[in-house]
Amino acid sequence: MAALGDIQVTVLKGVGHALAGTLAKLGIHSLQDLLFHLPHRYEDRTRIIPMGSLRVGDVGVVEGEVVKNDVVMGRRRSMQVTLRDDSGFLVLRFFHFNAAQKGQLAIGTRVRCYGEVRAGRAGYELYHPEYEANPEPMAAAGSATLTPVYPLTEGIQQPRVRSLCRQALSYLQRYPIRELLPPEMLADYQLPDISAAVALVHAPPASANVPQLLAGKHPAQQRLVMEELLAHQLSLLKVRQQIQQRQALALLPQGALVAQFLDNLPFSLTAAQKHVLADIRQDLSQPLPMLRLVQGDVGSGKTVVAALAALQAISGGGQVALMAPTEILAEQHYNSFRQWLEPLGIRTAWLSGKVKGRARTEALDQVASGDAVIAIGTHALFQQDVAFHRLALVIVDEQQRFGVHQRLALREKGVSGTLAPHQLIMTATPIPRTLAMSAYADLDTSVIDELPPGRKPIETIAVPDGRREDIIDRVRKACEQGRQAYWVCTLIEESEALQCQAAEVTAQDLQERLPGLRIGLVHGRLKAAEKAEVMTAFKTGELDLLVATTVIEVGVDVPNASLIIIENPERLGLAQLHQLRGRVGRGHEASFCVLMYHPPLSQNGKARLQVLRDSQDGFVIAEKDLEIRGPGEVLGTRQTGLMQFRLAEFERDKGWIEVVRELAPAVLADSGRTEGLIRRWLGERIQYGDV
Repeated sequence: MAALGDIQVTVLKGVGHALAGTLAKLGIHSLQDLLFHLPHRYEDRTRIIPMGSLRVGDVGVVEGEVVKNDVVMGRRRSMQVTLRDDSGFLVLRFFHFNAAQKGQLAIGTRVRCYGEVRAGRAGYELYHPEYEANPEPMAAAGSATLTPVYPLTEGIQQPRVRSLCRQALSYLQRYPIRELLPPEMLADYQLPDISAAVALVHAPPASANVPQLLAGKHPAQQRLVMEELLAHQLSLLKVRQQIQQRQALALLPQGALVAQFLDNLPFSLTAAQKHVLADIRQDLSQPLPMLRLVQGDVGSGKTVVAALAALQAISGGGQVALMAPTEILAEQHYNSFRQWLEPLGIRTAWLSGKVKGRARTEALDQVASGDAVIAIGTHALFQQDVAFHRLALVIVDEQQRFGVHQRLALREKGVSGTLAPHQLIMTATPIPRTLAMSAYADLDTSVIDELPPGRKPIETIAVPDGRREDIIDRVRKACEQGRQAYWVCTLIEESEALQCQAAEVTAQDLQERLPGLRIGLVHGRLKAAEKAEVMTAFKTGELDLLVATTVIEVGVDVPNASLIIIENPERLGLAQLHQLRGRVGRGHEASFCVLMYHPPLSQNGKARLQVLRDSQDGFVIAEKDLEIRGPGEVLGTRQTGLMQFRLAEFERDKGWIEVVRELAPAVLADSGRTEGLIRRWLGERIQYGDV
């Protein structure tokens, strides 16, 4: 018997070659794909609202008689249709229309329409509402249902998707959807049957609990949410399983290099660092590839942990690749590693997109021959022409900037192309526990939950930009006392060019107002050599004030800097602001972070800045950031397809995360169920585990 997944959407009425191509952009090829293209919200069109009771911002159904229909010439030509009911008038405005539409909406026609009320030239208006001329009588109260709203792509409108989904539902009785959850799981959590759940979500019956449906809490929705979260969990566990099917070099700890390194350090390791190192040491000793995420708040000492992991790999006869997302951060690591490891006779190679010509050829030769046992760089490390002699460990800093597939690309460069390298992933963005369980299910997690002794809390102050003069004076005084400061420029536009321009203008302005200070400028458009020169000058105390874009968010370590000004903090996420704040407070002086916002702040904006003022704990801040902005923003992975759910909403549904994590291993043992669930919910995105 055919299954829904085998029946192409072209069997539906009205779906020709062109529409099938449009649906394919949404990942819809079969009837099953269409039925799993789920509504992400509903509209309540179950009652007609009297026009006289409408207010700006109301969304709903109105019905009346056309009393006027004119084409008017304003800044833009538009069709203005006036409707009347017993309580008042309303204007429908169309900027895109044709003669047929004008005829459809002739004077005397009865029209029912749906839209959002706006204040317009002619009073209250609906712009381009959905409408029906001479409609059937409204369903009686008690038999009317909610209207689903679907994700769209260019070339297809809501009414068409609704019509296709209704047609697809008619196939469900003959071709029920295959149940992929084990019967005991359905029974334990009292989950409804999959076909019934899908049918209800697309076409809620009049008897369905409306508040539950609108909130996404209906049992049918939650049944699908749970299955979707399980599919995501399984896809990551499968990535882990695929990697661990290959062997790795067992790197047994050798004492001499590590002991020498620790003797040379001007500080002792914290208990938290030692604990995390014990996890790493144990993983590296195994012939299975390590897959470990190390989280640590700003300044917790992750780089030292990475260096000690690298030493274990080197002393075991392996090579190490350390990859960072930006030139500045990669270069910071390169300088730290050279300073620590060259005295031990260990050679480090530098590879980034900016390294060209002879310098690149030399670096590639050193890595290929094994003369350089550590290669440090940006994503240039996983380009095809980079060959390693004996790659045994990959360290990825700020993993969320890369995405799963990029980090997996380095695994093919392991020893002889057969042994997989161990992977150590580091992030200074604390990830809330539930989010880590879902987004990084393929990784074991360790947390450096302790700061080195002597780190002073940073006092955080929020001031309006009207007090700019006071802030500039504060910078002057701090620098005159021998300390250094950062001034960070942000813009609402995502354009890097505009960010750089804003930083240039600010640097010029500050130089005019603070003629006695030595001011440097760093932004993403500077050449690597220029950037390095400015950063070195700031680090060695030749500059008093560094004006920068958010490129300094991670990895810049200047203990004498005790003041940071962040312009327009309301435009950044809490986690990013916390990262920026962590650029100060690294020395023995009291440190300050000034958040210079542009009033008026929304209630949400005030609450966000208050979180930063109240807490120094990155995990507390990350939890709040997750509540406010959602998982895709916190992880910085919106573009990778990770955490882009069809129905699940992380904050609303996080109660399922722990449950799904416990259930997933048992389902994973059944490859048929696993493949079916992943394909059903992730579709074409399944490929990201096979890079």
